[in-house]
Amino acid sequence: MHWVVLSFMCLGVLSLSMQSLDFSYHNTQQLENILMDFNTKYPAITYLHSIGKSVEGRDLWVFVVGKNPTKHTIGIPEFKYVANMHGNEAIGREIILHLIEYLLTSYQSDPNITQLITNTRIHVMPSMNPDGFEASVYLDCTSVTGRYNAKGFDLNRNFPDAFETNTAEIQPETQAVMDWIKSENFVLSANFHGGAMVASYSYDNSYTVPPDNDVLRYLALLYSKNNAPMYNGISCENTISFTDGITSGASWYKLQGGMQDYNYIFSQCVEITLEVSCCKYPDSSTLQQYWIDNKVSVIEYMKQVHMGIKGQVFDMYGKPIPNAILDVKGRERICPYRTDGNGEYYLLLLPGTYTFIVTMLWSSIVQNITVPQSENFSALIHNFYFTDTATSTVPVVTFCNPNGSVSTLQSCILICILRTVLVLLFNVQ
Repeated sequence: MHWVVLSFMCLGVLSLSMQSLDFSYHNTQQLENILMDFNTKYPAITYLHSIGKSVEGRDLWVFVVGKNPTKHTIGIPEFKYVANMHGNEAIGREIILHLIEYLLTSYQSDPNITQLITNTRIHVMPSMNPDGFEASVYLDCTSVTGRYNAKGFDLNRNFPDAFETNTAEIQPETQAVMDWIKSENFVLSANFHGGAMVASYSYDNSYTVPPDNDVLRYLALLYSKNNAPMYNGISCENTISFTDGITSGASWYKLQGGMQDYNYIFSQCVEITLEVSCCKYPDSSTLQQYWIDNKVSVIEYMKQVHMGIKGQVFDMYGKPIPNAILDVKGRERICPYRTDGNGEYYLLLLPGTYTFIVTMLWSSIVQNITVPQSENFSALIHNFYFTDTATSTVPVVTFCNPNGSVSTLQSCILICILRTVLVLLFNVQ
Protein backbone atom coordinates (compact mmCIF):
# COMPACT_ATOMS: atom_id res chain seq x y z
CA MET A 1 0.00 0.00 0.00
CA HIS A 2 2.87 2.34 0.83
CA TRP A 3 4.35 1.95 -2.65
CA VAL A 4 1.03 2.98 -4.19
CA VAL A 5 0.96 6.17 -2.11
CA LEU A 6 4.58 6.81 -2.94
CA SER A 7 3.88 6.34 -6.65
CA PHE A 8 1.07 8.88 -6.56
CA MET A 9 3.33 11.29 -4.68
CA CYS A 10 6.00 10.87 -7.34
CA LEU A 11 3.48 11.44 -10.08
CA GLY A 12 2.36 14.60 -8.31
CA VAL A 13 5.93 15.89 -8.12
CA LEU A 14 6.43 15.05 -11.80
CA SER A 15 3.25 16.90 -12.75
CA LEU A 16 4.31 19.98 -10.82
CA SER A 17 7.77 19.93 -12.36
CA MET A 18 6.28 19.78 -15.86
CA GLN A 19 4.21 22.89 -15.11
CA SER A 20 7.24 25.13 -14.62
CA LEU A 21 5.92 28.45 -15.92
CA ASP A 22 5.22 30.80 -13.05
CA PHE A 23 2.07 32.90 -12.72
CA SER A 24 3.60 36.32 -13.19
CA TYR A 25 3.86 38.84 -16.00
CA HIS A 26 6.70 38.35 -18.45
CA ASN A 27 8.28 41.26 -20.28
CA THR A 28 9.31 41.05 -23.92
CA GLN A 29 12.74 39.54 -23.27
CA GLN A 30 11.38 37.01 -20.78
CA LEU A 31 8.59 36.05 -23.17
CA GLU A 32 11.13 35.49 -25.93
CA ASN A 33 13.30 33.35 -23.65
CA ILE A 34 10.30 31.23 -22.62
CA LEU A 35 9.31 30.59 -26.24
CA MET A 36 12.87 29.68 -27.18
CA ASP A 37 13.07 27.33 -24.21
CA PHE A 38 9.82 25.61 -25.22
CA ASN A 39 11.12 25.24 -28.76
CA THR A 40 14.40 23.76 -27.54
CA LYS A 41 12.65 21.24 -25.27
CA TYR A 42 10.06 20.15 -27.85
CA PRO A 43 11.76 20.54 -31.27
CA ALA A 44 9.79 17.73 -32.96
CA ILE A 45 6.39 19.41 -32.54
CA THR A 46 7.23 23.13 -32.33
CA TYR A 47 8.45 25.92 -34.56
CA LEU A 48 9.29 29.44 -33.44
CA HIS A 49 9.56 32.30 -35.91
CA SER A 50 9.21 36.07 -36.08
CA ILE A 51 6.73 37.41 -38.63
CA GLY A 52 8.14 40.94 -38.47
CA LYS A 53 9.17 43.79 -36.23
CA SER A 54 7.29 46.35 -34.18
CA VAL A 55 7.83 50.09 -34.65
CA GLU A 56 10.59 50.00 -32.03
CA GLY A 57 12.19 46.90 -33.53
CA ARG A 58 10.86 44.16 -31.25
CA ASP A 59 10.17 40.77 -32.83
CA LEU A 60 6.58 39.67 -33.38
CA TRP A 61 6.92 36.06 -32.33
CA VAL A 62 4.68 33.23 -33.46
CA PHE A 63 4.92 29.83 -31.79
CA VAL A 64 3.63 26.87 -33.81
CA VAL A 65 2.61 23.49 -32.37
CA GLY A 66 1.81 20.51 -34.56
CA LYS A 67 2.93 17.12 -35.82
CA ASN A 68 4.50 18.90 -38.80
CA PRO A 69 4.99 22.41 -37.39
CA THR A 70 7.16 24.01 -40.08
CA LYS A 71 4.78 23.76 -43.04
CA HIS A 72 1.19 23.09 -44.03
CA THR A 73 0.03 19.50 -44.48
CA ILE A 74 -2.91 18.82 -46.79
CA GLY A 75 -5.97 17.97 -44.72
CA ILE A 76 -4.62 19.52 -41.52
CA PRO A 77 -6.42 22.79 -40.65
CA GLU A 78 -4.53 25.89 -39.53
CA PHE A 79 -5.62 27.55 -36.26
CA LYS A 80 -4.36 30.73 -34.58
CA TYR A 81 -4.60 32.73 -31.37
CA VAL A 82 -3.41 36.36 -31.19
CA ALA A 83 -3.04 38.23 -27.90
CA ASN A 84 -1.99 41.66 -26.62
CA MET A 85 -2.75 43.72 -29.75
CA HIS A 86 -3.70 46.40 -27.23
CA GLY A 87 -0.46 46.54 -25.28
CA ASN A 88 -2.03 47.38 -21.91
CA GLU A 89 -4.45 44.44 -22.06
CA ALA A 90 -2.03 41.98 -20.54
CA ILE A 91 -4.02 38.92 -19.47
CA GLY A 92 -4.17 37.33 -22.93
CA ARG A 93 -0.41 37.04 -23.36
CA GLU A 94 -0.08 35.11 -20.09
CA ILE A 95 -3.04 32.83 -20.90
CA ILE A 96 -1.35 32.10 -24.23
CA LEU A 97 1.95 31.19 -22.59
CA HIS A 98 0.26 28.82 -20.16
CA LEU A 99 -1.71 27.30 -23.02
CA ILE A 100 1.51 26.56 -24.90
CA GLU A 101 3.02 24.92 -21.85
CA TYR A 102 -0.12 22.89 -21.22
CA LEU A 103 -0.17 21.61 -24.81
CA LEU A 104 3.48 20.63 -24.76
CA THR A 105 3.49 18.95 -21.35
CA SER A 106 0.24 17.09 -22.11
CA TYR A 107 1.32 15.79 -25.51
CA GLN A 108 1.52 11.97 -25.51
CA SER A 109 0.09 11.79 -21.98
CA ASP A 110 -3.38 13.25 -22.61
CA PRO A 111 -5.08 11.49 -25.58
CA ASN A 112 -7.24 14.54 -26.36
CA ILE A 113 -4.27 16.89 -26.54
CA THR A 114 -2.27 14.34 -28.52
CA GLN A 115 -5.07 14.08 -31.08
CA LEU A 116 -5.47 17.85 -31.20
CA ILE A 117 -1.77 18.41 -31.91
CA THR A 118 -1.61 15.50 -34.36
CA ASN A 119 -4.57 16.76 -36.39
CA THR A 120 -4.14 20.53 -36.12
CA ARG A 121 -1.41 23.06 -36.83
CA ILE A 122 -1.72 25.60 -34.00
CA HIS A 123 -0.21 29.09 -34.33
CA VAL A 124 0.07 31.31 -31.27
CA MET A 125 1.13 34.97 -31.14
CA PRO A 126 1.49 36.01 -27.48
CA SER A 127 1.98 39.72 -28.26
CA MET A 128 1.06 41.66 -31.39
CA ASN A 129 2.00 44.93 -29.67
CA PRO A 130 5.15 44.43 -27.58
CA ASP A 131 5.98 48.15 -27.69
CA GLY A 132 2.61 48.97 -26.15
CA PHE A 133 3.05 46.35 -23.46
CA GLU A 134 6.43 47.78 -22.45
CA ALA A 135 4.82 51.24 -22.17
CA SER A 136 1.81 50.05 -20.15
CA VAL A 137 1.41 50.41 -16.39
CA TYR A 138 1.00 47.49 -13.98
CA LEU A 139 -2.35 47.57 -12.10
CA ASP A 140 -3.77 50.13 -14.54
CA CYS A 141 -7.30 48.86 -15.15
CA THR A 142 -8.91 51.52 -17.27
CA SER A 143 -6.55 53.99 -18.96
CA VAL A 144 -5.26 53.85 -22.53
CA THR A 145 -1.58 54.07 -21.56
CA GLY A 146 0.15 51.39 -23.64
CA ARG A 147 -2.96 50.59 -25.67
CA TYR A 148 -1.53 51.94 -28.92
CA ASN A 149 1.64 51.05 -30.79
CA ALA A 150 4.73 53.26 -30.58
CA LYS A 151 3.39 55.57 -33.29
CA GLY A 152 0.09 56.09 -31.47
CA PHE A 153 -2.08 53.84 -33.65
CA ASP A 154 -4.80 51.51 -32.37
CA LEU A 155 -3.95 48.22 -34.08
CA ASN A 156 -7.54 47.01 -33.80
CA ARG A 157 -8.66 49.98 -35.92
CA ASN A 158 -5.86 49.60 -38.44
CA PHE A 159 -6.99 46.85 -40.83
CA PRO A 160 -8.67 47.31 -44.22
CA ASP A 161 -12.44 47.47 -43.84
CA ALA A 162 -15.09 46.00 -46.14
CA PHE A 163 -17.83 48.45 -45.16
CA GLU A 164 -16.04 51.79 -45.42
CA THR A 165 -12.60 52.95 -46.54
CA ASN A 166 -10.09 52.92 -43.69
CA THR A 167 -7.65 55.78 -44.28
CA ALA A 168 -5.40 54.97 -41.31
CA GLU A 169 -1.76 54.35 -42.22
CA ILE A 170 -1.06 50.62 -42.04
CA GLN A 171 1.37 50.01 -39.19
CA PRO A 172 4.34 47.59 -39.24
CA GLU A 173 2.61 45.29 -36.75
CA THR A 174 -0.60 45.27 -38.79
CA GLN A 175 1.23 44.69 -42.07
CA ALA A 176 3.18 41.81 -40.53
CA VAL A 177 -0.04 40.15 -39.39
CA MET A 178 -1.68 40.72 -42.80
CA ASP A 179 1.32 39.15 -44.55
CA TRP A 180 1.23 36.25 -42.09
CA ILE A 181 -2.48 35.70 -42.70
CA LYS A 182 -1.88 35.67 -46.48
CA SER A 183 0.92 33.12 -46.06
CA GLU A 184 -1.32 30.56 -44.33
CA ASN A 185 -4.82 29.23 -44.94
CA PHE A 186 -6.17 29.90 -41.45
CA VAL A 187 -9.55 28.32 -40.74
CA LEU A 188 -10.38 29.47 -37.21
CA SER A 189 -8.94 32.14 -34.95
CA ALA A 190 -9.50 34.26 -31.85
CA ASN A 191 -7.85 37.35 -30.42
CA PHE A 192 -7.58 38.28 -26.74
CA HIS A 193 -8.44 41.61 -25.10
CA GLY A 194 -9.20 43.00 -21.65
CA GLY A 195 -11.53 45.56 -20.12
CA ALA A 196 -14.74 43.52 -20.38
CA MET A 197 -15.98 39.94 -20.05
CA VAL A 198 -17.52 38.80 -23.33
CA ALA A 199 -16.99 36.75 -26.48
CA SER A 200 -17.71 39.04 -29.43
CA TYR A 201 -18.23 38.02 -33.06
CA SER A 202 -18.58 39.65 -36.50
CA TYR A 203 -19.60 41.98 -37.83
CA ASP A 204 -17.86 44.80 -35.98
CA ASN A 205 -18.66 47.49 -38.53
CA SER A 206 -22.10 46.54 -39.80
CA TYR A 207 -25.47 45.80 -38.24
CA THR A 208 -26.21 43.30 -41.02
CA VAL A 209 -26.21 39.62 -40.11
CA PRO A 210 -23.23 37.67 -41.50
CA PRO A 211 -23.96 34.49 -43.48
CA ASP A 212 -22.26 32.34 -40.84
CA ASN A 213 -24.08 33.96 -37.94
CA ASP A 214 -25.16 30.58 -36.52
CA VAL A 215 -21.56 29.33 -36.49
CA LEU A 216 -20.22 32.59 -35.04
CA ARG A 217 -22.78 32.58 -32.21
CA TYR A 218 -22.12 28.90 -31.54
CA LEU A 219 -18.37 29.51 -31.24
CA ALA A 220 -18.77 32.54 -28.98
CA LEU A 221 -21.24 30.69 -26.75
CA LEU A 222 -19.00 27.62 -26.58
CA TYR A 223 -16.14 29.76 -25.28
CA SER A 224 -18.40 31.60 -22.85
CA LYS A 225 -20.12 28.48 -21.47
CA ASN A 226 -16.75 27.04 -20.49
CA ASN A 227 -15.75 30.26 -18.73
CA ALA A 228 -18.07 30.70 -15.73
CA PRO A 229 -17.42 34.42 -15.01
CA MET A 230 -17.98 35.29 -18.68
CA TYR A 231 -21.11 33.15 -19.10
CA ASN A 232 -22.64 34.48 -15.89
CA GLY A 233 -22.60 37.95 -17.41
CA ILE A 234 -20.26 39.74 -15.03
CA SER A 235 -20.71 43.48 -15.45
CA CYS A 236 -17.44 45.37 -15.49
CA GLU A 237 -17.13 49.04 -14.57
CA ASN A 238 -18.18 51.23 -17.51
CA THR A 239 -19.42 48.24 -19.55
CA ILE A 240 -22.78 46.57 -19.87
CA SER A 241 -23.64 43.03 -18.81
CA PHE A 242 -23.91 40.60 -21.75
CA THR A 243 -26.53 37.85 -21.82
CA ASP A 244 -24.71 34.50 -21.73
CA GLY A 245 -21.45 36.40 -22.10
CA ILE A 246 -21.69 36.90 -25.88
CA THR A 247 -22.47 39.73 -28.31
CA SER A 248 -22.10 40.67 -31.94
CA GLY A 249 -19.48 43.39 -32.25
CA ALA A 250 -21.68 46.10 -33.74
CA SER A 251 -24.43 45.42 -31.19
CA TRP A 252 -21.94 46.43 -28.51
CA TYR A 253 -20.35 49.29 -30.47
CA LYS A 254 -19.30 49.72 -34.09
CA LEU A 255 -15.64 49.96 -34.98
CA GLN A 256 -13.80 50.42 -38.25
CA GLY A 257 -10.68 48.48 -39.22
CA GLY A 258 -11.08 45.62 -36.75
CA MET A 259 -9.03 42.46 -37.09
CA GLN A 260 -11.87 39.94 -36.72
CA ASP A 261 -13.86 41.41 -39.63
CA TYR A 262 -10.68 41.48 -41.72
CA ASN A 263 -10.04 37.81 -41.04
CA TYR A 264 -13.60 36.72 -41.74
CA ILE A 265 -14.23 38.81 -44.86
CA PHE A 266 -10.86 39.05 -46.62
CA SER A 267 -9.04 35.89 -45.53
CA GLN A 268 -12.01 33.49 -45.07
CA CYS A 269 -10.91 32.71 -41.50
CA VAL A 270 -13.64 32.67 -38.86
CA GLU A 271 -12.51 34.75 -35.87
CA ILE A 272 -14.02 35.97 -32.61
CA THR A 273 -12.77 38.51 -30.07
CA LEU A 274 -12.32 37.45 -26.46
CA GLU A 275 -12.54 40.04 -23.68
CA VAL A 276 -11.31 38.04 -20.69
CA SER A 277 -10.79 40.48 -17.80
CA CYS A 278 -12.51 43.54 -16.38
CA CYS A 279 -9.18 45.06 -15.39
CA LYS A 280 -6.82 45.47 -18.32
CA TYR A 281 -3.61 44.89 -16.33
CA PRO A 282 -4.65 43.27 -13.03
CA ASP A 283 -2.57 42.12 -10.09
CA SER A 284 -0.34 39.16 -10.90
CA SER A 285 -1.89 37.26 -7.99
CA THR A 286 -5.01 36.85 -10.16
CA LEU A 287 -3.22 35.24 -13.11
CA GLN A 288 -3.65 31.64 -11.97
CA GLN A 289 -7.40 32.11 -11.59
CA TYR A 290 -7.64 33.67 -15.06
CA TRP A 291 -5.85 30.63 -16.47
CA ILE A 292 -8.24 28.31 -14.62
CA ASP A 293 -11.25 30.27 -15.90
CA ASN A 294 -10.05 30.13 -19.52
CA LYS A 295 -8.26 26.78 -19.70
CA VAL A 296 -11.19 24.63 -20.86
CA SER A 297 -12.46 27.37 -23.16
CA VAL A 298 -9.20 27.81 -25.07
CA ILE A 299 -8.89 24.04 -25.60
CA GLU A 300 -12.52 23.44 -26.59
CA TYR A 301 -12.49 26.43 -28.93
CA MET A 302 -9.45 25.05 -30.77
CA LYS A 303 -11.23 21.75 -31.31
CA GLN A 304 -13.92 23.54 -33.33
CA VAL A 305 -11.49 23.97 -36.23
CA HIS A 306 -12.55 20.38 -36.99
CA MET A 307 -16.27 21.07 -37.27
CA GLY A 308 -18.06 21.07 -40.63
CA ILE A 309 -16.59 19.84 -43.89
CA LYS A 310 -13.25 19.87 -45.66
CA GLY A 311 -11.65 18.43 -48.77
CA GLN A 312 -10.24 19.31 -52.16
CA VAL A 313 -11.48 20.25 -55.62
CA PHE A 314 -9.97 18.26 -58.51
CA ASP A 315 -10.07 18.27 -62.29
CA MET A 316 -10.70 15.12 -64.34
CA TYR A 317 -7.01 14.22 -64.18
CA GLY A 318 -6.89 14.34 -60.40
CA LYS A 319 -5.06 17.67 -60.33
CA PRO A 320 -6.09 20.03 -57.49
CA ILE A 321 -7.77 23.24 -58.64
CA PRO A 322 -6.82 26.47 -56.83
CA ASN A 323 -9.22 29.42 -56.66
CA ALA A 324 -12.35 27.39 -57.27
CA ILE A 325 -15.30 29.26 -55.78
CA LEU A 326 -17.19 27.26 -53.19
CA ASP A 327 -20.59 28.54 -52.10
CA VAL A 328 -23.11 27.12 -49.68
CA LYS A 329 -26.61 28.07 -50.80
CA GLY A 330 -28.01 30.82 -48.62
CA ARG A 331 -24.62 31.45 -46.97
CA GLU A 332 -22.78 33.38 -49.68
CA ARG A 333 -20.08 35.62 -48.21
CA ILE A 334 -19.13 39.18 -49.19
CA CYS A 335 -15.95 37.76 -50.67
CA PRO A 336 -16.58 34.30 -52.17
CA TYR A 337 -14.83 31.38 -50.49
CA ARG A 338 -11.99 30.07 -52.67
CA THR A 339 -9.87 26.93 -52.57
CA ASP A 340 -6.21 27.41 -51.70
CA GLY A 341 -3.14 26.52 -53.77
CA ASN A 342 -3.69 22.83 -53.04
CA GLY A 343 -7.33 23.00 -54.09
CA GLU A 344 -8.28 22.65 -50.41
CA TYR A 345 -11.29 24.05 -48.60
CA TYR A 346 -12.33 24.06 -44.94
CA LEU A 347 -15.87 25.20 -44.12
CA LEU A 348 -17.04 25.48 -40.53
CA LEU A 349 -20.68 24.38 -40.47
CA LEU A 350 -23.08 23.11 -37.85
CA PRO A 351 -24.62 19.66 -38.48
CA GLY A 352 -27.25 19.77 -41.23
CA THR A 353 -27.90 19.29 -44.94
CA TYR A 354 -26.50 21.96 -47.25
CA THR A 355 -26.40 22.66 -50.98
CA PHE A 356 -22.83 23.17 -52.18
CA ILE A 357 -22.07 25.02 -55.41
CA VAL A 358 -18.49 24.72 -56.68
CA THR A 359 -17.87 27.11 -59.58
CA MET A 360 -15.15 27.56 -62.15
CA LEU A 361 -15.27 30.17 -64.88
CA TRP A 362 -17.09 27.79 -67.20
CA SER A 363 -18.50 25.00 -65.09
CA SER A 364 -20.33 24.30 -61.83
CA ILE A 365 -20.94 21.35 -59.52
CA VAL A 366 -24.05 21.29 -57.35
CA GLN A 367 -24.36 18.71 -54.56
CA ASN A 368 -26.51 18.28 -51.47
CA ILE A 369 -24.38 17.03 -48.58
CA THR A 370 -25.33 16.19 -45.01
CA VAL A 371 -22.71 17.40 -42.56
CA PRO A 372 -22.65 15.39 -39.33
CA GLN A 373 -21.23 16.21 -35.92
CA SER A 374 -17.45 16.05 -36.23
CA GLU A 375 -15.74 13.08 -34.65
CA ASN A 376 -12.15 12.17 -33.80
CA PHE A 377 -10.83 15.66 -34.54
CA SER A 378 -11.79 15.52 -38.19
CA ALA A 379 -14.44 17.30 -40.23
CA LEU A 380 -16.44 15.41 -42.85
CA ILE A 381 -14.08 14.84 -45.79
CA HIS A 382 -15.64 15.38 -49.21
CA ASN A 383 -13.80 15.98 -52.48
CA PHE A 384 -15.35 17.60 -55.56
CA TYR A 385 -14.39 16.42 -59.06
CA PHE A 386 -14.86 18.40 -62.28
CA THR A 387 -15.21 16.31 -65.44
CA ASP A 388 -14.70 19.14 -67.94
CA THR A 389 -11.13 18.93 -69.31
CA ALA A 390 -10.98 22.73 -69.47
CA THR A 391 -10.84 22.96 -65.70
CA SER A 392 -7.36 21.44 -65.65
CA THR A 393 -5.81 24.75 -66.79
CA VAL A 394 -7.79 27.18 -64.69
CA PRO A 395 -6.08 30.58 -64.30
CA VAL A 396 -5.22 31.76 -60.83
CA VAL A 397 -7.46 34.75 -60.11
CA THR A 398 -7.64 36.54 -56.78
CA PHE A 399 -11.04 38.02 -56.00
CA CYS A 400 -11.41 40.33 -53.01
CA ASN A 401 -7.84 41.47 -52.57
CA PRO A 402 -7.07 41.04 -48.86
CA ASN A 403 -5.44 44.49 -48.82
CA GLY A 404 -9.01 45.80 -48.82
CA SER A 405 -8.64 48.42 -51.57
CA VAL A 406 -11.62 49.92 -53.41
CA SER A 407 -10.98 47.48 -56.25
CA THR A 408 -11.57 44.71 -53.74
CA LEU A 409 -15.21 45.61 -53.40
CA GLN A 410 -15.50 46.05 -57.16
CA SER A 411 -14.07 42.57 -57.62
CA CYS A 412 -16.60 41.24 -55.13
CA ILE A 413 -19.41 42.86 -57.10
CA LEU A 414 -18.05 41.47 -60.38
CA ILE A 415 -17.80 37.95 -59.05
CA CYS A 416 -21.31 38.17 -57.65
CA ILE A 417 -22.52 39.20 -61.13
CA LEU A 418 -20.53 36.35 -62.68
CA ARG A 419 -22.02 33.91 -60.18
CA THR A 420 -25.53 35.12 -61.05
CA VAL A 421 -24.85 34.61 -64.77
CA LEU A 422 -23.59 31.09 -64.08
CA VAL A 423 -26.70 30.37 -62.06
CA LEU A 424 -28.84 31.35 -65.04
CA LEU A 425 -26.70 29.54 -67.62
CA PHE A 426 -26.40 26.29 -65.71
CA ASN A 427 -29.80 26.41 -64.05
CA VAL A 428 -28.27 26.32 -60.58
CA GLN A 429 -31.06 26.98 -58.08
